Parts: sequence; C-alpha cells; structure tokens
Amino acid sequence: MAKEKEKERNVVVGVIWNCADMKLLLTSLFFICTLATIIQFLPSIAGIQSSHIRSCLTQLSSEPPPLPRREETTADSVVKRVFNPVGSGAYLFILMGAYRGGPNSFAAIGLASKPLHVFAKPSFQCEWIPHDSTTNNASITSSAYKILPDWGYGRVYTVVVVNCTFPVDVGADGSGGRLMVHATTGGGADREMDLTESFLAIEEAPGKVNSSLFTAPPKYDYLYCGSSLYGNLSPQRVREWIAYHAKLFGNKSHFVIHDAGGVHEGVMEVLRPWMEKGIVTLQDIMEQERFDGYYHNQFLVVNDCLHRYRFMAKWIFFFDVDEFIYVEPKNTLDSLLASFSDYTQFTIQQMPMSSKLCRSDDVGKNSRMWGFEKLVYRDVKRGIRRDRKYAIQPRNAFATGVHMSQNIAGKSLHKTDGRIKYFHYHGTIANRREPCGEFSNATELAFDRTPYLLDDTLRRLAGSIKRFELKTIGRRLTHTRQ
Repeated sequence: MAKEKEKERNVVVGVIWNCADMKLLLTSLFFICTLATIIQFLPSIAGIQSSHIRSCLTQLSSEPPPLPRREETTADSVVKRVFNPVGSGAYLFILMGAYRGGPNSFAAIGLASKPLHVFAKPSFQCEWIPHDSTTNNASITSSAYKILPDWGYGRVYTVVVVNCTFPVDVGADGSGGRLMVHATTGGGADREMDLTESFLAIEEAPGKVNSSLFTAPPKYDYLYCGSSLYGNLSPQRVREWIAYHAKLFGNKSHFVIHDAGGVHEGVMEVLRPWMEKGIVTLQDIMEQERFDGYYHNQFLVVNDCLHRYRFMAKWIFFFDVDEFIYVEPKNTLDSLLASFSDYTQFTIQQMPMSSKLCRSDDVGKNSRMWGFEKLVYRDVKRGIRRDRKYAIQPRNAFATGVHMSQNIAGKSLHKTDGRIKYFHYHGTIANRREPCGEFSNATELAFDRTPYLLDDTLRRLAGSIKRFELKTIGRRLTHTRQ
C-alpha cells in the first residue's frame, strides 16, 4: 500500500514537473518570437542596425563553414594543390545606357571585366522580341559587334560598346518590342564556367518610336558632352566657362554635364540658372564610382553621351571645363564648321596657358577679373606633343574616345591651320584660391624652365562675355566665389 502511494506521488510530481518544463519552454518560445517581431521594426540604435542583430542571431545558430580543401596526394605521390574561390569576380557586363542607332540598329554602352576581354573571347548576341510575338512575328537574333574604345586604358573594368545590327528593320514602325542582349564569357576567367547572362537593354512600348527622328534635322547645331566632373571645383571657373561657351555656341546649342562628385552646392548655384534656361542638362553619375574604370569612367561617359544624343545634334564637342574653344575672328563657328561638313570629325589644337602667371599692371584689381582675363601667358615650349580635343558628326560615329574617335565612317581632319584652337588652363578648375601667384609685364619670359609668351587673345573677349551673361541670366552669379 505504501509503495502504491509512493508511486502515485511520483507520477503526480512527474506530471507537475513536466508541466513546469512545458511552461518554461512555451514562455521561452513566446519571448523569442516577441523579440524577433520587435527587431523587425527597430530603428538603428547607437549605430547598430536591426539587420545586424538578426545576422548575429543567424550566425550563432548556424554551424561554422567546413575547412576548404587545400591539397591532396595522388596514388603517384603527387601533391595536388586545390584552389578555393571566395567571393565574386568582376561583373560580366554593367549597363549604363542603350539607344537606337537607326531602324535596325542599337548600341548598348557599359563596362565589362578588362581581363576577360583581354585574355578571353567573350561574345554578345542580340535578340529583338516584338511586342506581339506570334508565329508570323517571331523574335529575330543577330551577332553583336563589340567595340573597346578606351584604347586599353581600362582598369578592373574596360568600356564596351555593343553594336546590335539586324538584317531587317525591327520595331521601327512603332509596333514595340524588347531588345535582349546575351553576354557569354567565352572561356575567360574560370574556364570551367562558360556562362551566358541575358539582360533587357531596351523596351519600347507600341507607338513610342518615331522613325522620322533618324532622318529629321537635329534639334541642336552643337552639343557639348562633358567628361566626369569630380573634386573640389571652383564655382567661379565653372561660371566663366559656361558663359563663354554659351555665347560661342549660340542659341541652338546644349551642354550635358556629368557629375561624378564635383558638382557641390557652390557649383550647383552656378549651373542652376543655365539649367532653368534649358541650356544645361546635369546628370548624376556618381554611382559609377563603384566600378573601377579609367579616370572616373570618362570613356564610358562620353560614349553614353554620344549615343544618347546621336540624332539631336549636328556636331558634338568633347573637351573639358578648363579648356576654352576659340575661333579666329574672320570666321564664325557656323561658317567654320560648314567648311568642315565633309569630315566626320576634326581635332582642335591646344594652346597651353600658365595657371599662375599674371600681369603686374593688374595687381590690385585682379581679384575682380575673370580667370581667362588675367591668366595671359602661354607656354611656347617646342618639341612637345600636346593633347588635342575634337568635335564629331555623331550620326557617322559608332564609338568615341576622350581625344578623338577611331570608330567612324568618313574622314578625319587634323590640320585646321589655326582657324580653331583651345586655350587650356590646366590646374585652375580645382583651385579654389586666387590663381595669380607670379607677376610680370614682360612680353616674353622664362618661368620654371618653361618659356612663356604674352597672349591676351581671350582677355580681349572678357567684356563681351560678361555682358552676355548679364543679358542672359541677370545678376544672379555676381557674387560667385572662387
């Protein structure tokens, strides 16, 4: 009898004990679920994100990764080494923009792994998928022609222009469709992984394309495609450059500025009046800094600009914001370029100017003068190959560079007999201080082992440029700082 009571008591205690365990388990589960729910809505606290907390909980609950194999010994006593890849390699293709080049052609502009294109044979295939894909209106494919326009200057990434030309017109009637590009590694990088990646380059809704664009007169006579702007730029130098070239290029012109981090608030204040007038377009391209290309990816930027505005301008100019185009007074820009109409591109001779030499007669008033008004000494050292800049008729160009294009249909002109040139004020655009550091009244002098000659060509134009700015946008930029 005593044993039965003892057994009965043990059963009761066991049930109670089990219930207590169950209650603890349920309480713990409730607490964990409540905590997980709260974490979803937690803002960052003291620099700790809720995602970090979730990541830590996940890591605590997961097992450590297995140790990678490093080597093994074969039956012949050969030590076979093992290579263990970690992370990811360079992207196969990074699309910046894709544009129509005509009724049957397109261009996709982007970056791709430089080693892949140097040491392997990657390829591209284009596919046009009509909006109404039926048996009688099936998709059409074509091999793409790739262009590498940066002349080997690429770094981790190189610029690739993918030209898609189909044997017949596609979607030019406004019926709509999609352009797919299929990119293949072609045996490069990891040779065991010959992969093909497909991406949508263009999607055209029905009625979107007006094929008359390809033959109609362009909207602009002249369009400026600027390289990437970066660094702590001088608002005053940018102000002078815009006013000067807006006057030179005339009413039927447009300027496309690419901001790679250089358009800080002071520069933005200078650009804003011209943007409001519809004379300047500003594009934020700062995301390109994620991808290691040459010189803030300037080859990528100019090629995108070329194809984006291909049918909008007679001529596209490529030069920098510390360079000033000059046409001899006996010509106008219109008459000069009309005489170049048989050429697809022409290059422009450089006139290098000192970034610190000014006239002694200007001391005391130089702070009120514009940069090209007071920097009047030109470098005349002989035997130096100077960089050239250029302009191009975009409808005859397939890709472009920074100093010229090697991918055009038609002729190039390199000897313009001084009728057009550009004055280069190297180092002034990123100088936020007064540029005049040395003074002289001599017409010829040597400074830092370099011969200089007094050249006040642009100085004589300063008054007309200032009056033009005042007439066009008023006094908004009168108090612009260096």
